[in-house]
Amino acid sequence: MTAPARGVTEPKGDRMSRTDKTRPWWVKLAERPMVTARPQHDHRFGPCTLPERINAETAPIGPVSGCHWVVTDQFADTMHNGCRECTGYYFRREDRRRSRHEARRSLHDYRGEE
Repeated sequence: MTAPARGVTEPKGDRMSRTDKTRPWWVKLAERPMVTARPQHDHRFGPCTLPERINAETAPIGPVSGCHWVVTDQFADTMHNGCRECTGYYFRREDRRRSRHEARRSLHDYRGEE
């Protein structure tokens, strides 16, 4: 006798995780457009070309001419998605390691150990 299947079966086809960490950055922009992105108007070359909605095609990528969406400074600070290089993890890790070694040495000196 086999054990019954437990849990919910996954739907077939492409499936994306619902965690904020793994969502594409343009999806995060589209959820809160005036908080994460603001409109930038440039009418030098004709009428307004600002897209009504942010999606994969209209997300601000690189230099754009005409009206477009611009990432706000507040959102740009959070776009690193926890990348260890972007967050300065390696520098902080080195500082913490140095601090632990110094504390260990001073404790050995205090106790008179070698």
